[in-house]
Amino acid sequence: MRDFRDAKAMAKTLRLALGARQHDISHSEALEIVARQLGAANWNILSAQLSEDEPDKDLISFQQAVPIVRIFEVAKAHEFYLGFLGFSVDWEHRYGENFPLYTQISRGGLRLHLSEHAGDATPGGNMVVYMSGIRSFQKELSGKNYRYMKPGLRDEGTRLEVEVIDPFSNHLRFMELKT
Repeated sequence: MRDFRDAKAMAKTLRLALGARQHDISHSEALEIVARQLGAANWNILSAQLSEDEPDKDLISFQQAVPIVRIFEVAKAHEFYLGFLGFSVDWEHRYGENFPLYTQISRGGLRLHLSEHAGDATPGGNMVVYMSGIRSFQKELSGKNYRYMKPGLRDEGTRLEVEVIDPFSNHLRFMELKT
């Protein structure tokens, strides 16, 4: 999920989305709208908050990795990721009509990029997602009427796992370490 550190990207996305619908606004207007959406009175106040939170540029620090997952059909991807796994769409991008989709989805702090672009990722990928609440997650998934999969909960000794495979052969292994 996006927060105030993504304000400039959010403003750009807003401006492009409105422009595509023939509602043109300036970049500064988009920044002001985003600032208000994030609870700041105006862009200047939010911008000051952004400056305060900038890390030391010499300190090596990594942020969350966002895997790119190759998809071939938007409807099937939405059925699986949104309907079955419970993700929400954060944003979508296409270079024009009848172009491949590139989108970000998220749930509970996990972000994934789904892409129809041929060079972005290889179908059949495998990812591990560490999480908490895996028993509830597995129960939620098994309670859904998703015709292609009814994942179980596996005890692997030091961890619990729920593995799902999307319609494009990408494997997602959700893991919770035992304490």
